[in-house]
Amino acid sequence: MQVITQVSELRETMQALRCNGKSIGFVPTMGALHEGHLQLLRASVKDNDVTVCSIFVNPTQFNNPDDYKLYPRTLEADIALLQTTGCDFIFAPSPEAIYPQHTMLQFSFGALEQVMEGEQRPGHFNGVATIVSKFFNVVQPHKAYFGQKDLQQVAVIRQLILGLGFDIELVCYPTVRETDGLAMSSRNKRLTAEQRETAVSLHEALQLAKSQLKYESQESIKTAVAEYLQGKPEVQLEYFEIADPLTLQPVQSITDVKEVALCMAAYVGPVRLIDNLVVNLSEV
Repeated sequence: MQVITQVSELRETMQALRCNGKSIGFVPTMGALHEGHLQLLRASVKDNDVTVCSIFVNPTQFNNPDDYKLYPRTLEADIALLQTTGCDFIFAPSPEAIYPQHTMLQFSFGALEQVMEGEQRPGHFNGVATIVSKFFNVVQPHKAYFGQKDLQQVAVIRQLILGLGFDIELVCYPTVRETDGLAMSSRNKRLTAEQRETAVSLHEALQLAKSQLKYESQESIKTAVAEYLQGKPEVQLEYFEIADPLTLQPVQSITDVKEVALCMAAYVGPVRLIDNLVVNLSEV
């Protein structure tokens, strides 16, 4: 496994591999790796001749400077984990290598970025699209792997690939959870032991919403979720939405669709967490 920090070196290495007919899989991450990331990496190793994992805490997608500053950075531990997956290349550039000058790029994803994460984190998806475009141009992968936990991000990347004509297959894998149901996240490392116990209530609230889809109105479900989380210490619900899994727009009528995405963001203490469930209504 080789660690590369320079854009030019990675570009030349990837171009040579493509010229030799090698298929390339790419897993972009911000480090602080966990089993959710490793699932994507193992899938890429299985599907492709070569796998690249990027580790880069991208400053342009943070609208809160403190969140960027506090985001876990565990490069040495990440490298040790990656050695167990069969990953071939780690791309771990500095911010200066990626952004040699202030970026002026602006992406617009229309209604997709006006709800949920886009509404709560202005500029977030512009930063995501900027860094992913940069990485796609350098790595030129055949397949790129993302996790369902960031469902709205997946929708943005799908639109980015289609809009810019990237010849890349987007592969999305289900959310990996702890044994108690908490969605695995790098941000979980910032939770205290007590907050960690409380954080599982987000998944419990989603399960509560799922159980009511067949017989309760959307407003009743939203009220039930809010009331459930109000009783949990240090939990502050930011949003809960019942949305279309592809467009992430609010569903007008549950009876008119086959699937819904139950999407949530909440603070547990100072740590902001997101989670979702995609539910086939014929199975509830």
